[in-house]
Amino acid sequence: MKSYRPARIAEVIREVAAETILFKMQDPRIRGVTVTRVEVPSDLQSAKIYVSVMGSDSDVEQCLYGLNGSAGYVQRHLADRLKLRYTPALSFHVDKGLKNSQSVNKLLQEEGLTAGHETTEEGSEPPLAGDEPVPDRVT
Repeated sequence: MKSYRPARIAEVIREVAAETILFKMQDPRIRGVTVTRVEVPSDLQSAKIYVSVMGSDSDVEQCLYGLNGSAGYVQRHLADRLKLRYTPALSFHVDKGLKNSQSVNKLLQEEGLTAGHETTEEGSEPPLAGDEPVPDRVT
């Protein structure tokens, strides 16, 4: 039987972490951070928080260093919200999914492809399947 408890707790952790990072942290290294997802194992002892950081690679490293250094601060705010025997130990990781999707989109645009549509040689898009006229039905 699958338990939905880790998924529910992961959602609460994501909300509390995002709120704490956005509104309560004063560290100048931590800017432009978006909490994308949280992974919690079934024992609820740890949590991996994946964040997306806008900026250069050095900005990302500094932000991740600051976030991991202030994990206890976020964990304290989480303990106030969660009523568990043990508060999960938090670790922050960079979510590379958004940057990968941006690079794939850039490559597709360079090849002349857009999101799901190929352009013909004249530069116009081919007709879609629903664009053909429907013949009248004779009864």
